[in-house]
Amino acid sequence: MGAVFEYAALRVVPRVERGESMNVGVVVYCQAKDYLGCRTHVDERRLLALDPRLDLDGVRKALHAVDVLCRGGEPAGQAAQEPPGGRFRWLTAPRSTVVQPGPVHAGLTDDPAAELERLLNLLVK
Repeated sequence: MGAVFEYAALRVVPRVERGESMNVGVVVYCQAKDYLGCRTHVDERRLLALDPRLDLDGVRKALHAVDVLCRGGEPAGQAAQEPPGGRFRWLTAPRSTVVQPGPVHAGLTDDPAAELERLLNLLVK
């Protein structure tokens, strides 16, 4: 039997008033395996179809910050000092920015890194 893991899709919401979004990544947390990871894939052409004026550089920087925080590295700020579960909660807290987390879901896995790849392919690519 696998370990419980949690995940959330990361999505870009170029214009909140239009309600359109596109998944660009996934964050996976598994307490039993002490694992927190994220993977992203940005289809710039599709994003620009939603909003030709979208700040792609800003999106890339925001996703890089998520990656840095998942690894607990600098310059992720004070949140980087939190244990993996605390960092996952911070990353999945609702926010009204261009890059937003989707709802948190749960499952069972023996390999959270493989689950991350599976979810990236399923939800993003």
